[in-house]
Amino acid sequence: MGQDFIINQLKDKRILILGFGREGKSSYQFIRKHLPTIPLVIADENPHIETYLFENDCYTKHILYKKDSETFANYDIVLKSPGISLKDILGNIDASKISSQTDLFLQAFAPQCIGITGTKGKSTTASFIYHILNYLKKDTLLAGNIGIPLFDIAEDITPNTKIVLELSSHQLEFIRKSPHISILLNLFEEHLDHYNSLSNYYWAKFNIARRQSEGDYFIYNVTDISIANLLEISIIKSYFIGFSLFDNPKAMFYTKNQYFYRNAEKICEITSDFPLKGEHNLINTTAVIAAIACMKDIDISQIKNAIYSFRGLPHRLEFIGEFNGVLFYNDSISTIPQASIAAVKALKKVNTILLGGMDRGIDYVLLVDFLKKSEVENLIFTGDAGKKIMNLLGKIEKKQFFFSNSYQEMVEIAKKCTKKGCICLLSPAAASYDQFKNFEHRGDTFRQLVLQNE
Repeated sequence: MGQDFIINQLKDKRILILGFGREGKSSYQFIRKHLPTIPLVIADENPHIETYLFENDCYTKHILYKKDSETFANYDIVLKSPGISLKDILGNIDASKISSQTDLFLQAFAPQCIGITGTKGKSTTASFIYHILNYLKKDTLLAGNIGIPLFDIAEDITPNTKIVLELSSHQLEFIRKSPHISILLNLFEEHLDHYNSLSNYYWAKFNIARRQSEGDYFIYNVTDISIANLLEISIIKSYFIGFSLFDNPKAMFYTKNQYFYRNAEKICEITSDFPLKGEHNLINTTAVIAAIACMKDIDISQIKNAIYSFRGLPHRLEFIGEFNGVLFYNDSISTIPQASIAAVKALKKVNTILLGGMDRGIDYVLLVDFLKKSEVENLIFTGDAGKKIMNLLGKIEKKQFFFSNSYQEMVEIAKKCTKKGCICLLSPAAASYDQFKNFEHRGDTFRQLVLQNE
């Protein structure tokens, strides 16, 4: 169907663009390129959006979004940006009007799409698949939650293009069609500020399987209990492909004796040169291999060089450098307890950890129990989440606690107290929005402070 399908879906419709961030601007530009005179309304909570982008466009007007159901009444289609939560008004609006770039894009291009979601690991997994396909000289595009709006790549797609999509729960919440190859890596407690319940968050993620068709592939983590529970009560039309870290009766792809396997077939050896640290990256790599194996034009036995040439993304166990005998790692992407636990396990010699940030009501008991038993000696906390973790920990012999809302001071403390030959790790287990624009801004700040005066 392609791009013409998207244009036809928007043609002659009363359209509201809800949210004027990166994706909202992309939607406006796409519509104006192909439908220059169709009336548009742009709604955003921020009264100071970049109205100069459409100030000479007499067919577009701007309104202030007040989170009420009346905003939606006069429109045929609402193109919702991922950052907008509708949890407070869902019961009062016609959900059939709610669409998005992801919704329209998948209706147009789903047979060519490989979609990846999960609470953690989706950016690395999507980038890994994209890297392998590029290495094998396949016509491939990468977009979605990774920072590239889907409409921005629509004109570059040919019938032979493979489209790798990182998809967030916000993007999946209102979709009507899922990717041909869909991956669900894991489900953990997160984004409780965006949904009315944890169950709502899980179901939004699970749409990546629920909206598939017969002949599609659903690749999932067989050891994730929350995914298993959703599968038990759902009717999924696609073909199931399980993956796990270790050999499991339900897993077609797994690791064993330092090899990646497909059933009983060895695919690739896991050597000391494997490019990503930690068991969580090994399990995600089994999902990557499973996705590649679903593509009929690729010989799975030929991917070893592609795997070993991949390099991880910034802010994900990123090695910053060694200074005065201390190794500094940036894992700012870790916004939940499970991710921080995985980071400490992956690096092993963590002596100092920086924790905390915005408190979103996440349960930190699992992290607290882990830290109590861990060999981490210096814990530097920040923000409301940091206060919560510190209070839950109480006093622990042979562990030092510090608190500061200044990242400069936190890094100065880390440089003084971390033992030589050991690791100082930023892995906050919390969102960054109390002090930073996003986790990238937080990680960049940490990196700059570590490198400062070195």
